[in-house]
Amino acid sequence: MASIQDRWRRRDPVTGRLVPTAQDGKGLRYRPQFRDPEGRQVAKSFALKRDAQRWLDEQTAHVARGTYVDPGAGRVTFAEFYADWSERQVWAPGTVLAMRLAAHSVPFADVPLRSLRRSHVEGWVKGMVNRGLAPGTVHTRMNNVRAVLRGAVADKLIPTDPSVGVALPRRRRPQAAMALPTAAQVGAVLDAAASAFRPFVALCAFAGLRLGEAAGLRVEDIDFLRRTLTVTRQVQRAGRGQVEVRPPKYGSERVVFLAPGLVEMLAAHIAGQDAGGGWMFTGEGDQPPHQNTVGHRWRTATTAAGISGLRLHDLRHFYASGLIASGCDVVTVQRALGHSSATTTLSTYSHLWPSAEDRTRAAAQALLAEARGPEADRSSTGDR
Repeated sequence: MASIQDRWRRRDPVTGRLVPTAQDGKGLRYRPQFRDPEGRQVAKSFALKRDAQRWLDEQTAHVARGTYVDPGAGRVTFAEFYADWSERQVWAPGTVLAMRLAAHSVPFADVPLRSLRRSHVEGWVKGMVNRGLAPGTVHTRMNNVRAVLRGAVADKLIPTDPSVGVALPRRRRPQAAMALPTAAQVGAVLDAAASAFRPFVALCAFAGLRLGEAAGLRVEDIDFLRRTLTVTRQVQRAGRGQVEVRPPKYGSERVVFLAPGLVEMLAAHIAGQDAGGGWMFTGEGDQPPHQNTVGHRWRTATTAAGISGLRLHDLRHFYASGLIASGCDVVTVQRALGHSSATTTLSTYSHLWPSAEDRTRAAAQALLAEARGPEADRSSTGDR
């Protein structure tokens, strides 16, 4: 039961009057106390009764809401908590590396969690900005460190996440940051690419595969009769020329519907190469290629085509833009690209969908053409 003890006065059981105790005038007078969810008695001393009552009300309210945090908790440092917490997480290898990089980059690694303030996090973010890190990198590292701090909140080591509300650098809008190659540029790179690498480029440009997904493709993943391709794995670099084959990003396992011309290109590629351990493309020996190998082949092709600044990943945007221009809806594009949600698709490509103004003009022109027939088409053509 919660109560407030007056350490300087007690009530005489006979007279009912307040009389001095042996502690009269010594230390702080009022000592509120209560039992925490574990049944342990918690107490603290105050000079004023109103302060003692306020503290007691706050603590008992936290107990009632289930948000109580032991005042003695949070002694462990950020680094100590991360080392323990990370061992309990189920992460893909790539996530392990990204989380470790973010957690080891903070300057408050040795600060006890209960002493961690928003100012610590703000100083860390400002330091990254001053070092010239890209806004996207800063956002990613913040999200990873925030996951650690939320873990500490969930373990009731700290009452709140000190990173909440910290301002981050603005990222460029998708339409400004995205590089969309033209059809002519894609055609030029295809023509300039080595024959064994040309189908790889085509898979990225006309099927929207990520680099790792195309590298991890096996012959049996292609159904030539139904003209489909199943994405079930990706290739990641493992160091020292080795590769690691693992499932694709969350939500990215999918079936891609292939253009007939791409099916023919893939069939000719398979017919003209050795088995290669069953891989569509090979790197060292019978291993699938990793990022360095693909990157070298891509740079060689773009240089030969006389094109600079074009990334292989931009071909995925080229594919998405083509689907959107052909009238595909959000869900269709999401499934084709292997996005985990339609929200991801919209946040990346919303600027490519026709606007309300575009649809209004197109609808009005269709009505005009229906009402006036060929004359409307001739007048609209003559105005251009």
